[in-house]
Amino acid sequence: MDGFVYIIYSEKNDKYYVGSTINIDNRLNEHNSGRNKSTRSGIPWEIKFYFRCGAVRTARQIEHKIKKKKSRKILEQIIKDQEIKMNL
Repeated sequence: MDGFVYIIYSEKNDKYYVGSTINIDNRLNEHNSGRNKSTRSGIPWEIKFYFRCGAVRTARQIEHKIKKKKSRKILEQIIKDQEIKMNL
């Protein structure tokens, strides 16, 4: 089953959130319904980027690498380029 890495943005909080999922639309709905504690305060969220991975496990690994960097600059570069440089 394919996995996706995604970046969503909240204009309200001027924040980005990185996640992974198997269904982008359902996951965005979960973020915007307030079901996710860590994104509740930023509703509404919009997708700025997503990347299809070969497997959910790969998506989770990429998500973890991006989050580990803790860099808004990297997120904005990914969004601008619409690609993830694998040497994060």
